[in-house]
Amino acid sequence: MDAFLLKDNNLFKIKDKILSGERLNADDGNALFQSHDLVGIGSLADFTRRRRHGKTSFYVYNQHINYTNVCVNKCRFCAFSREAEEAGAFTMTIDDVRQKLLERIDEPITEIHMVGGINPSLPFEYYVDLLHCIKSVRADSTIKAFTAVEIDHLSSISGMSIKETISVLRDAGLGMMPGGGAEILGNRVQSSLFPRKINSTRWLSIMRQVHQTGLTSNATMLYGHIETTEERVNHLMQLRSLQDETHGFSAFIPLAFHSKNTSLSNLPATTAYDDLKNIAVARLVLDNFEHIKAYWVMIGEKLAQIGLSFGADDLDGTLIEEKISHMAGATSSKGLSSRQIEAMILDAGYIPVQRDSFYNPINQKNHIHNES
Repeated sequence: MDAFLLKDNNLFKIKDKILSGERLNADDGNALFQSHDLVGIGSLADFTRRRRHGKTSFYVYNQHINYTNVCVNKCRFCAFSREAEEAGAFTMTIDDVRQKLLERIDEPITEIHMVGGINPSLPFEYYVDLLHCIKSVRADSTIKAFTAVEIDHLSSISGMSIKETISVLRDAGLGMMPGGGAEILGNRVQSSLFPRKINSTRWLSIMRQVHQTGLTSNATMLYGHIETTEERVNHLMQLRSLQDETHGFSAFIPLAFHSKNTSLSNLPATTAYDDLKNIAVARLVLDNFEHIKAYWVMIGEKLAQIGLSFGADDLDGTLIEEKISHMAGATSSKGLSSRQIEAMILDAGYIPVQRDSFYNPINQKNHIHNES
């Protein structure tokens, strides 16, 4: 009996490569996306995941802060951004951010995740002050902030190089970076959906320089819009190549596109089938990435549970008041308690481990608190 439950003959060659530790190539990635044997693909990804992490599944106690939704990039897939004078536009003051942090000061938050739009009215000093503010309130938390797109903008307005900009931000408290802004690495999708945003070459260059300074980051892929599966594979291959060079990516997060309130609202939502396949293919192709996330905010809590058996080893975190995907129609909770996340992991048959931003386990006995 085939322990991997493979029904697609095209997957047997891939299985042999996985068992022998041989790296998959782009043709293998395309074969995985073209296959309809989802259970077989999932069994291969689950084998790979368990070989790395056993039954451990991670999560982080984090808080999201979106400091502004004013943005000049006008990406067609975005429901979050606004013009400066448009209804719904906002920009948080430093005091607003401090108050947002103090509202949850009694919770054992270990990571602050902060991103925003490209707001031309904000000076470079504002961003430095943001970091100082967070550190003054949450001295022991890791600040994971600013995508490569934001770093490019900050370099421009500061007049400093990318590495000089990173150095100033690190001194102010920046601990690591999220992985957004790449969307799909390729000129065709960029020219159609986000022509004002930095291109793939620039995104990769900035991430390379970020890693060279010693900062780690995540990497993402926004799928389910106009991209082809071949473009998805190309995206993964470019990430893998940079990871070979820098070893600076901590985790990969497939992001399911939500079209509500965007100029692409005619597009249907991603299917559970496609969501699980993206997690599994990422686990199989990105052999030099230690962690793959099933991002419950984008795909929902129930499907994220299943994602743990399709290659994912991390559910991300508690988040608390996530805005960007919910403004585009995500129907998941805006935040979960640590008890809820642990229950999700346990019910899926895995062992929950609360981690910090760098995947160091946290002694949860020291973080007992009351949660609703």
